[in-house]
Amino acid sequence: IQKRWRGYYVRKYIHNYYALKKYLEAISVNNEIVRNELQEYAEMKENEDKRKDLEKKEKEKKYQARKMHYLLSTDQIAGIYNSPFRKSPDPMELLLRKSKPLSHRRQQIKSPFAYELHDWPTCRRPPTFSTAQLLPPIGGQKPQGPFRDTAEVLRQRYKPLEPTLRVAASINSPLEKAREEMKKEEWRNRIHDNEFLPFSLYHKNEKYDPSIRRSGKYGQETYGIKHFREVQPKKWVTDK
Repeated sequence: IQKRWRGYYVRKYIHNYYALKKYLEAISVNNEIVRNELQEYAEMKENEDKRKDLEKKEKEKKYQARKMHYLLSTDQIAGIYNSPFRKSPDPMELLLRKSKPLSHRRQQIKSPFAYELHDWPTCRRPPTFSTAQLLPPIGGQKPQGPFRDTAEVLRQRYKPLEPTLRVAASINSPLEKAREEMKKEEWRNRIHDNEFLPFSLYHKNEKYDPSIRRSGKYGQETYGIKHFREVQPKKWVTDK
């Protein structure tokens, strides 16, 4: 009974044949839909690339036609694309007729009145006026009105700076300047007049003065020089 029940339960809930078959059919349908969409997208992408290539080629052809517009046929002489031995002119000839000639790039002419910044006159470097004789005006008559000479106006405009006493004088008083100079001199000079000598030369001629502790009649202690451990044999337990 248990064997039959396990077989029934597994076939119905775990390994259901009809449910698995239905699942596989749904997967196949979904795969077909995705495959069709991918195919349509690939065709659309290919058509778009072809259209872009055609537009690029057409643009290049129009540019070449504008560039070679001088090869167009005239009423007297036929062009190289319009041979008299052909029944109809070449398509390039028709394109040359429709297109306009390519215009040349205009060169930027520098204005004679454009001055550089470093050439401008300043208060320290006044302008240099040309001493060459100017050409007379076309009319030969002086313009009516109270006009001054051009050279005089330029001299007045670019004359060197003449600062006033308040501008030319320093902000600090002479007393503060003297104090500042004194502080700099004290900082610059040395504190004492003892000449600095190396250690070997400084103590060369000096006599060594021993201390009271080491100059006694009992001699020099060994503690601190030969050993750093205090030895007291009286306190030893054994003779070692």
